[in-house]
Amino acid sequence: MGTRQRVLAPWAVLLLALQLAGASHVIHRSLEAEAAPASVPASIVSPLLRTGYHFQPPMNWINAPMYYKGWYHLFYQYNPKGAVWGNIVWAHSVSRDLINWIALEPAIYPSIPSDQYGCWSGSATMLKDGTPAILYTGINRPDINYQVQVVAFPKNASDPLLREWEKPAAYNPVAAPVGGINATQFRDPTTAWYADGHWRMLVGSVRDARGMALVYRSRDFRTWRKAKHPLHSALTGMWECPDFFPVSGPALRDGLDTSEAAAKYVLKSSLDLTRYDYYTIGSYDKRKDRYYPDNTNGDYHRLRYDYGNFYASKTFYDPAKRRRAIPRKIWLDPTGKQLLQWPIEEVEKLRGKPVSVGAKVVKPGQHFEVTGLATYQADVEVTFEISSLEKAEPFDPAYDNDAQKLCGVKGADVKGGVGPFGLWVLASADLREKTAVFFRVFKDGYGKPKVLMCTDPTKSSLSPDLYKPTFAGFVDTDISSGKIGLRSLIDRSVVESFGAGGRTCILSRVYPSIAVGKEAHLYVFNNGGVDVKVSSLTAWEMKKPLMNGA
Repeated sequence: MGTRQRVLAPWAVLLLALQLAGASHVIHRSLEAEAAPASVPASIVSPLLRTGYHFQPPMNWINAPMYYKGWYHLFYQYNPKGAVWGNIVWAHSVSRDLINWIALEPAIYPSIPSDQYGCWSGSATMLKDGTPAILYTGINRPDINYQVQVVAFPKNASDPLLREWEKPAAYNPVAAPVGGINATQFRDPTTAWYADGHWRMLVGSVRDARGMALVYRSRDFRTWRKAKHPLHSALTGMWECPDFFPVSGPALRDGLDTSEAAAKYVLKSSLDLTRYDYYTIGSYDKRKDRYYPDNTNGDYHRLRYDYGNFYASKTFYDPAKRRRAIPRKIWLDPTGKQLLQWPIEEVEKLRGKPVSVGAKVVKPGQHFEVTGLATYQADVEVTFEISSLEKAEPFDPAYDNDAQKLCGVKGADVKGGVGPFGLWVLASADLREKTAVFFRVFKDGYGKPKVLMCTDPTKSSLSPDLYKPTFAGFVDTDISSGKIGLRSLIDRSVVESFGAGGRTCILSRVYPSIAVGKEAHLYVFNNGGVDVKVSSLTAWEMKKPLMNGA
């Protein structure tokens, strides 16, 4: 792998969707494990279900990452009074390696008129002299979520831990909702970038049903003016947590600093209407401050970072290893049509005891257990080889843009032609509880294979009234050789899977009641009509990192 890579936000951000991180201000209580809401029975909220090696704050939401003077910084939105929206401060943890974290005192909290009723989402930017700055959304009225943008600078830039921040009164707020902007739909400033003598930042907004990324410009990072036109917009509803960054050429896995020029750019927005993150790849005209998707229909047939429980994500540029992360590293696919993602290499330091299986054929309707290690906290890499694609089921084009619905109809227990085949993770010994991560191959109207990847948690727990949706995405990969790979990070209640080298990713949270701790098992299964060969499988127990106070 190259030495220049981009990363999506430290190990913490892998729980963005699960903890409703970033700028998500509509609270899905079914996902708030730590609060033990009505839809998550208190009996299942146990320490054994709290993640072991994914960063997780004591409770609530995760926010902007950055790297400074040898330390990775993770800020997360935190309500010290409970897992409900309100009283929001920016809690703060630091790490040398994105794996082991130390909690510090909150970095940003309501202290000036611009943010006296809450410090919401934002982003970090490294200025040209190497000093960091944070732009974030402040709430300045008690009776309405009136949103303004605030800038903060470190009180002592020589402190690598950045423990104290100041918000100069002379120019805060730096942006206010004037000129017809909806004051309650004006939030989540991006990491700024510098070009032609000006800094630019984006702020998410909506006008009628048109979501947009508003552009603001500044020469000194203190006085900002709104551009006449947004960077881009689409009839998709409110854009939360926009993210905009350059990507290297398709032949490279390099990351680029946000201010570096490139032929291709990524624009991501988190859609308030769907609660998913979507992105397009395109070009940026810096003279006009306009973005143009390569696919002219891309705004309405957009790609997703992750097809699971994943929302309001934030990438950052890691200058130490020249990569962009969330803390998956991300780079442009060789075709230039999508991003690829893979767990950051530091995760492998947590690998412990391995178990390997190779050249094992799984007949139709059969399964086998992977034994010899504790699988409630594991990293599994497997390559499958299909004996024949001839029995692939015809693909119904009615599901062309709805992989999730197709997975709900063709779940893990619905026998097919080629698949479903894959893993049962966090499974009980009697298989009454199991979460399936699998592939299923269809054949389109031209006879070309169409691959579905799915996480099916419908049998993940015997506990009643849980949020257990299926999640799925199509995998743009050549499976003519019959081979396809899968990597799953299993972490007590998190299942994070990467299909076909990171072309499709699915993050899910489950709450088993039996398959907990050492009672969790791992199986390979085949419910299709043709043999599936496990060419290679290696599973590692994962050690728990230091998360002091996190």
